[in-house]
Amino acid sequence: MHGPTSPLPLPTDKLRFAMPPRHESVEDERRHRKERLAGALRLFGRLGFEDGVSGHITARDPEFSDCFWVNPFGMSFRQVTVSDLVLANRDGQVVEGGHHVNQAAFTVHAQVHAARPDVVAVVHCHSVHGRALAALGDLLDPITQESCAFYEDHALYDAYSGVTVDAEEGRRIADVLGSHKALVLRNHGLLTVGDSVDAAAWWFVTMERSCQVQLTAKAAGRPVLIDHRQAVATREQLGGDLVAWINYQPMWQDISRSEPDLLT
Repeated sequence: MHGPTSPLPLPTDKLRFAMPPRHESVEDERRHRKERLAGALRLFGRLGFEDGVSGHITARDPEFSDCFWVNPFGMSFRQVTVSDLVLANRDGQVVEGGHHVNQAAFTVHAQVHAARPDVVAVVHCHSVHGRALAALGDLLDPITQESCAFYEDHALYDAYSGVTVDAEEGRRIADVLGSHKALVLRNHGLLTVGDSVDAAAWWFVTMERSCQVQLTAKAAGRPVLIDHRQAVATREQLGGDLVAWINYQPMWQDISRSEPDLLT
């Protein structure tokens, strides 16, 4: 006697898999970037990346490429909504919105955006483990799958000049970043970039976690490095902005569904 026939597999075209959306208008794309920016700020507040008035995420406007949406100066990440966001030009002058912009932070962001026209978003926050690694003047070692995403794709800005308000300092930071996705700012913290808000935010989250793992592992003993060939192969698999975007989607779903007021 035969048992029941196993069900047939569904056609793959019937299965859902989120991919970055395509926008029919500049207005739609602007709204999308602002929603993702507000959501990332809320998430960063949850994750403890906010430290006083330090820390910013900027998103290039899809129409005015030399203007950037940014969180308002002095407003809690946990409270930001889409309507709170400020649009500033390359000189940090507000062109839309009702709040000031932190000029020190914006100086660096504007220079990175200017040097990297491929970049949509720039993230810099004073996270705990990122600052700890930066205080050592270290880069991430290839000791986990996640840290391999940054292998030979991040750099150390080996200087500290206090609060950055000088455009020339911002240009030097952008020069050291080069074509990489991330930067360790010595004695300061982390900076990440991406071709979407989602990607840049994910790179910051996973870089901060990788800093925590590295610091913990070195405190416990001597970490075993992944060899060059495997580290490069892993980076090629996991180090692209599309992979970052995909990894970020559960976080976006969580924040947008649990705190829908961010979209107002």
